[in-house]
Amino acid sequence: MRTSIIPLVVLLATLTAATLPAASDPLPSWNDGPTKTSILKFVAEVTKQGGAGYVAPAERIAVFDNDGTLWPEQPVYTQFMFGMDRAKTVASNHPEWKEQEPFKSALAGDLKGLEATGVKGLVDLTALSCGGMTAEEFDQLVNHWLATARHPRFKRPYTECAYQPMLEVLACLRANGFKTYIVSGGSLDVLRPWTERVYGVPPEQVIGSTVITKYETRGGAPALVRLAETEHMTDKSGKAIAIQQVIGRRPIAAFGNSDGDLPMLEWTASGSGRRFCLLVHHTDAEREWAYDRKAGTGRLDKGLDEARTRGWTVVDMKQDWKRVFSFEKE
Repeated sequence: MRTSIIPLVVLLATLTAATLPAASDPLPSWNDGPTKTSILKFVAEVTKQGGAGYVAPAERIAVFDNDGTLWPEQPVYTQFMFGMDRAKTVASNHPEWKEQEPFKSALAGDLKGLEATGVKGLVDLTALSCGGMTAEEFDQLVNHWLATARHPRFKRPYTECAYQPMLEVLACLRANGFKTYIVSGGSLDVLRPWTERVYGVPPEQVIGSTVITKYETRGGAPALVRLAETEHMTDKSGKAIAIQQVIGRRPIAAFGNSDGDLPMLEWTASGSGRRFCLLVHHTDAEREWAYDRKAGTGRLDKGLDEARTRGWTVVDMKQDWKRVFSFEKE
């Protein structure tokens, strides 16, 4: 039975891709099959003027989680690595950190300990270690770290570790009139300095956790200064809330990889008209990592069940992606 279905799926993917104004194959790093087809079919349906599923360009909003969806979140979130380096730099001014989490684990280089502090620990680590910096100073710090730091497994700059198949999805959507947003539990100011260069997503289309910021005068000039205090956490239900507050339109497409993204996908799926939700399932221990229901970082348990019940698209990384990163040999 399966051998008779596969050619039909491949044909459908080819025909669907042909209806798009982009390249003949807008998703070359994806293997032909139901997953690739579902993406192309959705884009074709919502962009065909006069079609039953047509969506006006102003309503073509797509939201993407970052960690685990657009780049790796193992062995810990990238921002933990940034925060760990920063904490070590300023630790001499904070002797109390030796007994306080997430600083205790950060100073000891304890990745498991950091993982246990979760997204709150992630945001607090950066907020407290960078308190008092201006927005410009913080941007420079992030850019310098990204230029010098290397992923512990792949030994490449973190910005070279973006998932090539997801970069193609972002480009395909934008080529078809979509506005793409990143909605991350990570700190907003850690993301904004580089997302346009790496993902093509400008800073005004990035949503993330925030710190309290104040306006003051420094050296006779106005400055925006980060305080050492978290303002809003953009995780779980906070993602759906932030989408409404910042975008003001319900997305028609949502992309995530963990239970933390579930409210964002549920909010997207519950709207009227054509909707698309996708979860990246990490199944490739050789090229990346394999984890889901029992993972500490990026756990995909309830979300996996919901996806199957609701008919959402689930990416099998091992089966669906020809390559994970651009630096892989094809």
